[in-house]
Amino acid sequence: MAKTTDSDVIYDWNTIESRGPITTKPIVFFDETLRDGIQSPSAIDPAIEDKVQLVHLMEALGIQYVDVGLPGAGKRQYDDVFRLATEVRDHKLKIKLACACRTVVKDIEPVVDIVAKTGVPIEVMAFIGSSPIRQFAEEWTLDFILQQSAAAIDFAVKNGLTCTYVTEDTTRSRPDALDKLFRMAIDHGVAGLCLCDTVGHATPDGIRNLVKWTKNLIEGAGAKDRVRVDWHGHNDRGMAVANALWAIEAGVDRVHGTALGIGERVGNCSMDQLLVNLKLLGLLPNQDLSKMLLYCQLAGRACGYEIPINYPVVGKDAFRTATGVHAAAILKALRKGDAWLADRIYSGVPATEFGKEQEIEIGFMSGQANVSFWLEKRHIPASPGLVTTIVERAKRSSRILTEAEVLDTVKTWNATPRDVTQRVNRE
Repeated sequence: MAKTTDSDVIYDWNTIESRGPITTKPIVFFDETLRDGIQSPSAIDPAIEDKVQLVHLMEALGIQYVDVGLPGAGKRQYDDVFRLATEVRDHKLKIKLACACRTVVKDIEPVVDIVAKTGVPIEVMAFIGSSPIRQFAEEWTLDFILQQSAAAIDFAVKNGLTCTYVTEDTTRSRPDALDKLFRMAIDHGVAGLCLCDTVGHATPDGIRNLVKWTKNLIEGAGAKDRVRVDWHGHNDRGMAVANALWAIEAGVDRVHGTALGIGERVGNCSMDQLLVNLKLLGLLPNQDLSKMLLYCQLAGRACGYEIPINYPVVGKDAFRTATGVHAAAILKALRKGDAWLADRIYSGVPATEFGKEQEIEIGFMSGQANVSFWLEKRHIPASPGLVTTIVERAKRSSRILTEAEVLDTVKTWNATPRDVTQRVNRE
């Protein structure tokens, strides 16, 4: 049988009068799980062994940059960054390292030291608040911010480090202040400007306006070919993933995210959801995301973060159904010998591309198809009588039957003596 394709069975309204791909240039990803992510008040700072595994999984997913911490915050943080740098060096990983630093020389000094000892380049993400509300609360003047920033950038550049200037709360900052801050940063040799939606304030219009304004400023400063633009978004309005897509369309060069969207308050842009959406948009055709589940599961366990059952793609219920109609459709597709069809008949996301599979459970809304699928998958003969018995038990329940409960019913059915007449009548 010929393989089913999208055009055969799916009418895609998303492509009607489409403006085309949201970008035509390579998308660069910056993973903040091990720095901004673990600023969540509920997060655990992962053990170094877990951090090492996470960096390897990021590499496997095609993520190009990772923020490995703030080594100026203490000995443990320094030691972890040092260990991760040696891991990247010794295993010849392609992923590039970065460290967060306040615009304070003493925060950057440990990065200089680690680079000197390991020989591994580490980018400095030098951050300071730029919005008027932050200035008011901190009692900072714009001159103070400019002086602090210039001194920190100069120190990083003088010591041969790539430096990106990170203005916290950029999306609520005035253009006259940003103009001075960005021009200063460009003049002092930064490689990038990071636009931060620190409190999840931005909407698509705001992103488009800010990115366009910033890119015009860079071009006007004669730095178009040497200064990149980053986007760092938070999820306070539940828009972080969508906003990251808008930022990519607006022309940013690098986009930030965290595994499972962990981070302060309600978190950051979810790196895994961003990757999934870009894959489904056809923008990551050669990127293998089959280790997405491992990445998210490890991040959740290591950071003490329980993955919500309805979390997209990697949540327990993402590809799980107990509804009779849904199960029947999936089973019919499988009986056609068409795994591609079965993976899409009731799913907008193909499970197998992300390390998962369609699951059919048995519950109070289930029918015979659920039970037949469940039994066949476990190589248990699905006789009509057994199927009916399990369906009847499920209908009496107020929840999904556990595997142990279904297997107990199978065992009881097989052990129950029935004469030939009863067996024939029942089956």
